Amino acid sequence: MKATPATRTEPRVGEAPQTRTGLALLVVMTGVLITAVDTTIVVLALPALEKDLHIALASVIWVIIGYLLVITLLATQVGRLGDMFGRVRMYEAGFLLFIAGSALCALSWNEASIIGFRLLQGVGGAFVTANSGAVIADLFPVHQRGKAYGYNAVGWSMGAVVGIVLGGAIVTYLSWRWIFWINVPIGLAAVLLAFRVLHEGSERRSHRLDPAGMVTLGLGLFGVLWAMTRLATKSFDASVAGYLIGGVVLIAAFVWIEAVQREPMVHLSLFKVPTMTPSLLASLFQGLGNFAVLFLVIMYLQGPRGLSPIHASLLLVPGYVIGGTLGPVSGRLADKVGPVVPATAGLAVQVVALLVYAHLGLTTGLWLVVVASVINGIGGSFFFPANSAAVMKASPPEVFGISSGMLRTFANVGMVFSFSVAILIASRSIPRHLAFAIFVGSTSLHGRAAAAFTTGLHSAFYASMSMMVVAALLSATRAARFGRRSTAPAS
Repeated sequence: MKATPATRTEPRVGEAPQTRTGLALLVVMTGVLITAVDTTIVVLALPALEKDLHIALASVIWVIIGYLLVITLLATQVGRLGDMFGRVRMYEAGFLLFIAGSALCALSWNEASIIGFRLLQGVGGAFVTANSGAVIADLFPVHQRGKAYGYNAVGWSMGAVVGIVLGGAIVTYLSWRWIFWINVPIGLAAVLLAFRVLHEGSERRSHRLDPAGMVTLGLGLFGVLWAMTRLATKSFDASVAGYLIGGVVLIAAFVWIEAVQREPMVHLSLFKVPTMTPSLLASLFQGLGNFAVLFLVIMYLQGPRGLSPIHASLLLVPGYVIGGTLGPVSGRLADKVGPVVPATAGLAVQVVALLVYAHLGLTTGLWLVVVASVINGIGGSFFFPANSAAVMKASPPEVFGISSGMLRTFANVGMVFSFSVAILIASRSIPRHLAFAIFVGSTSLHGRAAAAFTTGLHSAFYASMSMMVVAALLSATRAARFGRRSTAPAS
């Protein structure tokens, strides 16, 4: 693979004065923050969206899943574009797309428009999240990346908190449209700062895109997800079976295409790098197990406990705040002792949090939800910076963008499936459409139905625990290979 000189002449960002490097990290944190905001803020707006835009109950969840699915599909491709045309340039382009998508979401008039504009917003989010890890890898040397990724985790946690608190206030006192309008001034300010402080710090690389892989994986994931979300509200029938089988076949076709493609969407040569495979798979299973927690806890609080969406979400804020505060600390620890111990310990702590959640009952003190949230936040604060540092440390510098994109792809595949898996398990004891309505926030439960649904939630939490245990075991396997490094063929 031939390198071509960068067209911009500015010095490498890592060589810039410390103040400029700090401002550059602030820009990256802001990008992660606003994409995180739109992952949690929309959850609180679902009842208002369903009512105001006349969205069918079974379709409203695609306002969330569609956004994550687009980021999942595009992550490696836009990371590759970053290697080809400049990671900073693609990062800035993502900001502009995200701002445009946010403004259009605020102007939506029906179901098709809000879902379509959320997909556009997801395209911008993919450019931002996929290239942010590579930009940080260019900004900081290896021994400082854990700390930098720790600050990046602060951006995610702050975004989640802002999404919960501000989203609840906006939906309650203003209009759901303002949850999207708020991204515009924040995004514009960050873009203007990015133009001033971010400069390209790497050589351009010649790559090819993988449209065949992207289409087959996209349609395959869509087919499986569509079948699973249909099962959340309806019984199994021929159409569900068709979507499910078709999705599985297309995913199998994707695997075959990637095996023969010259430059595949999933860069198979990177799996030859020690620690890369367990790091990526740990990210996948962590997303599958932990992202569902937000849905499950909100369903518990809004259903059996009868809380409003805003009051339910506020109980999760302490966990995000404490987790974000500890991010830089755990990142520095990863720099000192290596990523394996902090990442694995963080996953083990999250297993404990899920165990606490699995014992919530109809009369349990709500303080226990806060305690579990804090434990979960602490675990996440140790896992994310360390695992990100492990992936970028193992990656050859010329494919930082691809590696960063693959990390987001694996994490998001787990995230997009987590909701469907959780609601299918949790709704075993009550009608599926009722479980779905509980999550959306349009109904609550009482008496025997509440008790039955709580039992179903316990099963879902235990299923999430099993996923997290798998993630922890995968992370622990890196200990035997830690310190070894090989170079993958940068095809």
